[in-house]
Amino acid sequence: MLNNPTLTQNPIKVKRALISVFDKTGVVELSRSLHGLGVKILSTGGTARALKNADIPVTHVSDYTKFPEIMDGRVKTINPLVEGGILGLRDKHTIDAELNQIQWIDLVVCNLYPFSDIISHENCDLALALENVDIGGPTMIRSAAKNLGWVCVIVDPSDYSTVVNELQSGKILFETRQKLSAKAFGHTAQYDTIIHNYLKDEYLTDDLSLTFEKHSEMRYGENPHQTAASYKIPGNNEPNILNAKIHQGKQLSYNNIMDADGALACVREFDEPSCVVVKHSNPCGVAVSNDLLDVFNRAFNADAMSAFGGIVAFNRTCTEQVAEAITSVFVEIVLAPNFEPEALDIFKKKKNLRVLEIGEFDKRTNKLEVRNVDGGLLVQDTDTKILTKDDLTIVTKIQPSEKDIETALFTWKVLRHAKSNGILIAKNNTTIGLGAGQVSRVDAVHMALRKGGKNVKGGVLASDAFFPFRDSIDAIKDSGLRVVVQPGGSIRDQEVIDACDEYGIAMIFTGVRCFKH
Repeated sequence: MLNNPTLTQNPIKVKRALISVFDKTGVVELSRSLHGLGVKILSTGGTARALKNADIPVTHVSDYTKFPEIMDGRVKTINPLVEGGILGLRDKHTIDAELNQIQWIDLVVCNLYPFSDIISHENCDLALALENVDIGGPTMIRSAAKNLGWVCVIVDPSDYSTVVNELQSGKILFETRQKLSAKAFGHTAQYDTIIHNYLKDEYLTDDLSLTFEKHSEMRYGENPHQTAASYKIPGNNEPNILNAKIHQGKQLSYNNIMDADGALACVREFDEPSCVVVKHSNPCGVAVSNDLLDVFNRAFNADAMSAFGGIVAFNRTCTEQVAEAITSVFVEIVLAPNFEPEALDIFKKKKNLRVLEIGEFDKRTNKLEVRNVDGGLLVQDTDTKILTKDDLTIVTKIQPSEKDIETALFTWKVLRHAKSNGILIAKNNTTIGLGAGQVSRVDAVHMALRKGGKNVKGGVLASDAFFPFRDSIDAIKDSGLRVVVQPGGSIRDQEVIDACDEYGIAMIFTGVRCFKH
């Protein structure tokens, strides 16, 4: 039968504290306050030295345990005098403590070496990573967090003032100890999760552990009645939206971050100077060429109505000329690897415009995509497949030109960032019309045709999945479109191919689809 002990919820006094921290922010001030309140302080290593240098009386743990730090500091706090002093129940274990000369430790202040920082270094190998796995720290933290009826634990320097204020009033409240206990278990859980993810050799394993740290709170989520916050991977310093340098503008909203992340993902597809304009998570305008100003103008004007209030992303330095052009229209965010100083000066004319410097970035790499479902998660790797000319199969009597094939490859890079069902029309390395997020493919075709208007003539139409019927081809017969690119794989492929031959349209199969839900 399980033991069912009682849990005292009384306020506690603090007579002895154990302080051992990596992040020494505020620890001297905390210790000075504790000493002034008559608290005896135990400490270890660098923390003890910092306190002694500040003339704060401190007893080294090894002097208390009468056992030296050994094995290069690997063993120093794992000792019955330490763990017993933290874990003991004051109303049940007093005799055990007296017989074994254990003194109660009422407050544990401890935080852990940032393992995520170590593994982010290029020269980190397995041996170095394992050497920086903290053992004694998590043990002390978890011991104190478990014994919250009698002990208080602090892992975050921002909580020092709360504890000191309560001690100055007499005792630490149970509600405070419970809150700090939960925070402590979260601290060690995150720590262990980072180690677990580093050591496992498979991408998707039978047990998936995820951990994040709060990046920022937001005024609201997708809608004003929803609460929201952003979280980032601990120790991640890669070029991305959450790590961007924000030169100006209001705080990024939930929708801003979603759209900006989508714009960055799309612009990363291209080696050439490129511009991507995103609105509501869809790339409404994309262009590539050798001239960045020309690229912006073509991308924005591809669908100027949708681009109004959108996100503009570049994969090259944003120049003064480009900045002038951007300030003549209304967009919410402009992001780029970096900016000319003159461009930043120009953007200052529009105080509400968010300007995000991402830093130099490469093409997208394979990472996990995670989505919530009721009761669990869906996890997959990102779609980073690069389609080449060798992947394409021409299935019609009409042959596309080399330029058409180049445009087909361009459309595929953009289309996989649009919501499915998705149809994209492009020519001259510029998007012309997008039909995205439709419940039927032929509806997406009609939307793309309407968006593109007369400009679709001579263009290439791409579909993110196969055409189930020939109705989509019938819809474009008088449009002047030259080429259709699609995955193929329908039981009615021949019917669709015959329709293209009938209307003098070339068709290319990719052999893969690019759904994005």
